[in-house]
Amino acid sequence: MVKVHITPKEAELRVERAVQLFKEGYNCSQSVVGAFADLYGFTQEQALLMSASFGGGIGRMRQTCGAACGMFVLAGLQSGTTIGSDREGKSRNYAMVQQLAESFKQINGSIICAELLGLKSNAEITAQASERTDSYYKKRPCSEMVRTAARLFANAISQD
Repeated sequence: MVKVHITPKEAELRVERAVQLFKEGYNCSQSVVGAFADLYGFTQEQALLMSASFGGGIGRMRQTCGAACGMFVLAGLQSGTTIGSDREGKSRNYAMVQQLAESFKQINGSIICAELLGLKSNAEITAQASERTDSYYKKRPCSEMVRTAARLFANAISQD
């Protein structure tokens, strides 16, 4: 397990990089993971691929927010274990994920994509990615979800 530490200044640069990635068209999860994965030895391409399926609340199903999922992927890189019988390591990682999730909920009110977007429970779910337009960015809080997830993770590894 590679534990990473960053300075508060670098943390803020990474948060802004995550938001920039989102505004370049990457999904919420890719944006968060893409801003930090190099710290763990992953290329940008690997980061984008490993987090691609979590956008839109996991495959655009509007479940767990993709930005939060990206934050959880990073938590695994920071505190996960590679030993199946390592209950202590698993517990340490789960504690980090739960703390990050609770902080995200406190800030945003939920970690559920549909709730964050204000969608009705019977809203149609499609696989079609939304076109990124000015109105898309104006009506969706996703860039702020990316900012929040990136900031929470950055704070976790700059205070570690």
